[in-house]
Amino acid sequence: MIDRLSALLGPAHVLTGKDAEAYGWDWGHGYFAQPLAVVRPASTAEVSAVVRLADETGTPVIPLSGRTGLAGGGQGEGALVISLERMNRIREIRPGARSAVVEAGVVLARLHEAVGEHDLIFPLMFGARGSAMIGGCLATNAGGSNVLRYGNTRDLVLGIEAVLPNGEVVDLLQDLHKNNSGYDLRHLLIGSEGTLGIITAAVVRLRPQPGAYATAMLGMDSLAPALGLLNRVQQATGGAVEAFEYMPGSYIADYLALHPEGRAPFEQSHPVNILIEIGALAPRDCTPGPDGVVPIAGYLEEVLGEMLEAGEITDAVIAGTGAQRAALWAIREAASEIAAQRHPMSILDVAVPLDRVGDFLTRADDVLASLDPGAGTSVVAHLGDGNVHYTIFPSSKDPMEKDRLVEAIEDVVADLRGAFSAEHGVGTHKLNTMARRKDPGALTAMRAIKAALDPKGIMNPGKLLPPQ
Repeated sequence: MIDRLSALLGPAHVLTGKDAEAYGWDWGHGYFAQPLAVVRPASTAEVSAVVRLADETGTPVIPLSGRTGLAGGGQGEGALVISLERMNRIREIRPGARSAVVEAGVVLARLHEAVGEHDLIFPLMFGARGSAMIGGCLATNAGGSNVLRYGNTRDLVLGIEAVLPNGEVVDLLQDLHKNNSGYDLRHLLIGSEGTLGIITAAVVRLRPQPGAYATAMLGMDSLAPALGLLNRVQQATGGAVEAFEYMPGSYIADYLALHPEGRAPFEQSHPVNILIEIGALAPRDCTPGPDGVVPIAGYLEEVLGEMLEAGEITDAVIAGTGAQRAALWAIREAASEIAAQRHPMSILDVAVPLDRVGDFLTRADDVLASLDPGAGTSVVAHLGDGNVHYTIFPSSKDPMEKDRLVEAIEDVVADLRGAFSAEHGVGTHKLNTMARRKDPGALTAMRAIKAALDPKGIMNPGKLLPPQ
């Protein structure tokens, strides 16, 4: 097998033993599996040749991009890891069509920089953008902080190129906004976590670069007025809110403990802290007036002033410079770093209706306190889209006890008609949850699709779908 792979790609791009070890770890070093080998193809044709060999020999295949996943979706003991890191070309940027053709190994931040030269953005934004790759973003249907305005990854993709489990290449790299020609294989493969094939390239949507941003941190006594605030700002700005992020006071304290060089957003701590950002496109909203105030910032200041007078918010600070804006975002983007300081932990990545986030947090805290009074939490939320990252730190290292706590929080999510996975994916971390919570009919349909496209079960086995 190794000899044949070396003949296909060259020995320098087939790693084994110690050389392959680094590819067996995930970002948090919570999952490890020793690969049979790691191959690094440089083209779709090479990916196809490797997958054909795997299909011929019945060898399990693990597609891998930037290794920033949080759900254990990129490991497989004795499996063949296909790293897409060398498939890192931005094939084309089409400013007129506001689209780009990119390969799976392109690092997200590099794409941001490249399209920025054309005054455009690819509006997928999260803390790991400096190492996360496009292929992994598509495989997990990644979310992030700008979903409120631009949608998930699935909403930002017009076409894909993929290699199916038998090695066949599917070329759907069409720059089309309308295409009603049968089943949408693009959306089937996006979010499938590499279990149905390997996405090798994509046509992605680009958006205009906002001409000005207004960014603020709000201090509040409760979450109750938050949704009303969001709706008011959306109306005042014509739907220009890009991010609406929640952090409790305990999270701010954890950030400052980890980063003593950091600066607290307020002189006094608040139970509820919300980071809001607006991006303006129209010149009338971006051009400073005679007083030097950018209109979009003026709109935000006006609404916040009204809410301060009404007692709906307690405090507010508006970023006046790019450095101040970056400092506010640094607090929010430290979430994974903060959570990784304590073990054992279990990251619940849930979604609930927008008007039930407060209910979820109250009920989840009550349930956790009743079952494990010594447990801790770290919580942040994409409040504008109902996605809550509720990380539990159980007082016991017993895996069964951790699973009991997770199941109890899942009960709260289910009662609120929410979802147990919002943007991190299922991987291996949520297989038990998938078996418990996913609609049985939906699981049956998913297994039928998997069996049809991957009858030998070689493509990222043991992920996403729980065993029957």
